[in-house]
Amino acid sequence: MSTPLPGAYLDRMPKVDLHCHLIGTVRASTFAELARREGLVLPDEPERIFADINSLPPDPALYRDTRIPVPQGRSADEPDVSYSLFQASNWVVDVLRDADDLTRIVYEAFEDAHRTSATRHLELFFDAVPPHLASLGYAGSVEAYAEGIRLAERDFGMTGLMIQGIDRSRSGEHALELVRQVVDNQHEYVAGIGLDNLETSGPPERFVDAYRLAGEAGLGRTAHSSEHSPTAVNTITCVDQLGCDRIDHGYYVLEDDDVVARMRDEQVTFTVVSTTSRRSWRPWRRASIEAMLDAGLRVVPASDDPGMFPTTLADEYRIVHEQIGASPEQVRAMAYAGVDACWLPGDEKEALRARFDRELAALDHEFGVSGR
Repeated sequence: MSTPLPGAYLDRMPKVDLHCHLIGTVRASTFAELARREGLVLPDEPERIFADINSLPPDPALYRDTRIPVPQGRSADEPDVSYSLFQASNWVVDVLRDADDLTRIVYEAFEDAHRTSATRHLELFFDAVPPHLASLGYAGSVEAYAEGIRLAERDFGMTGLMIQGIDRSRSGEHALELVRQVVDNQHEYVAGIGLDNLETSGPPERFVDAYRLAGEAGLGRTAHSSEHSPTAVNTITCVDQLGCDRIDHGYYVLEDDDVVARMRDEQVTFTVVSTTSRRSWRPWRRASIEAMLDAGLRVVPASDDPGMFPTTLADEYRIVHEQIGASPEQVRAMAYAGVDACWLPGDEKEALRARFDRELAALDHEFGVSGR
């Protein structure tokens, strides 16, 4: 396989998305409908807010000497008025009122992933239950989410799991209590936990106890790491002290050659995203992903917050292939690496891999592409 893969091939090839935040998938049209229902006054139309989400550059001193230079100025495509990803997410959470709303947004996340990106398996991060949904409780909220997955599995032939998000800006005690809820209310669709929010707001070692409890309960473990803090040390902490099965982002592992060698040797999976709300950093992210590939690291494209950036998983594969320069062989390897790194039970994972074999063989035949 040497010639570039056609765009239609990339769109239709089967994919797994292991790093996707539920609130970040909500359609602007759904947000608009729910905002009208709840009488939420917004500074602009939801479609415009989502289109103009943009995080401004942080303190340049923190990133002055990174191996891949981090842009500090504004990029050419930044909007005149920027909206924070966190502010937009909070607005969305504010208009969710009952179990039906939760089921709806999960179902629509799966529908969009299926329709836009041929996603066959999706693992969604969900957050702690907000106060205004406290009447549902943890178990009620999870069951509402799960119903959305069940409906999507029926309608789209997909599989899905959920990841309890751990807000790293909160305390280690809060994280431990949240994991206790997960463990005490085990659910077939909740497969693991994941540390999220800005990496600079909470070091991973703060959450050792919560992650130990999750590991003892057999839950998968991942964490956003080496994304905002320009160091590879956090990723080592996540692997060695938190017991993470995979790492979300991980670009700053490139700061340490020994860490890169270890991650390559151990074939740690990194879920990478070329598109971010911090628009000025998009070229840096793409250069970092290219360097990770060149170093032999195991990277898998993900969508992160596709409704709000906006992007799709298919877009991320297109960027990796057409702009970053991943070879056709690497692109296919990424798709299979997503299968290997997912948290499905062994038999379901084998069935998913067999499905990928069949669908990729059919695409190869249709497009005249030579397979592996």
